[in-house]
Amino acid sequence: MAMEVNATNARTQFAGINGKKIAYRSIGKGYPMILCQRFRGTLDDWDPLFLDELARNYNVIIFDYTGLASSQGIPHADMKGFAGDVIDLVKYLNLEKIILGGWSFGGWVAQIVTTVYPQLVSQAILIGTRPPGKVSHDLEEIFIKTAYKPVNDFADEIILFFEPISELSVKKAKESHDRIAQRTIDKDIPVTLDQLQHYRNGGEDYVKDPYNAREKLTTTNIPILVISGDHEICFPPGNWFELNRTLPTTQVVVIPRAGHGPQHQFPEMVATYIHAFIVNNIKDGTAN
Repeated sequence: MAMEVNATNARTQFAGINGKKIAYRSIGKGYPMILCQRFRGTLDDWDPLFLDELARNYNVIIFDYTGLASSQGIPHADMKGFAGDVIDLVKYLNLEKIILGGWSFGGWVAQIVTTVYPQLVSQAILIGTRPPGKVSHDLEEIFIKTAYKPVNDFADEIILFFEPISELSVKKAKESHDRIAQRTIDKDIPVTLDQLQHYRNGGEDYVKDPYNAREKLTTTNIPILVISGDHEICFPPGNWFELNRTLPTTQVVVIPRAGHGPQHQFPEMVATYIHAFIVNNIKDGTAN
């Protein structure tokens, strides 16, 4: 009997296209959902329970950006380059339309794809991220100090992705950490410190917003769900609140006693929110 493929045992595959090789994993069946990873994140850094819950209803695809972790090629210098990885993956997998998700930096990538290539996106799911352009609420200094350490340990994970003053959040952090550690074979390659400049270049481009993505969010017809923790030390949800009544298709969910990784703290609940949003905002036969 064939072993069931899940987030812990799914094999790494490679999409060879346009002179690069994009590392990706795929689990579940159904309408395709591509998820864009965070700053310094790899294929191994998604909580497997979150992915498996999504895979109950969708074909969930995760990937590494070109030139980072296991993906091969020249790393990108701007957000359109990062977004191009999604476009190339869609072409390689022969997909017509996708649900597009992104966490943190991946949320930036998802917003560029959604606004520059709207014909490819049925719904967008943005977790722990911020709108394009300039914002009023900045990240906390402790996030930068912690995120730029050569190696992050469990104590760092609590600071980066959870709410350190909440006993519940710390407990959930340990559970998520242990789930991620269950993968012992076909491991991804960590992103190194000397590669972080590529994210910074993308970030500078995202703030300048030469794609006019911020304005396009005010006119899009693509349903967008934003999920944030109430203590988001990287991208405070206040940056979305400022845009109230200007984003016609965007819904914002704020989870109490949670930080930058609410989908790792409450993987089943967040996956349920995402599925409910999708089925209640059906577009082009996405779900039924």
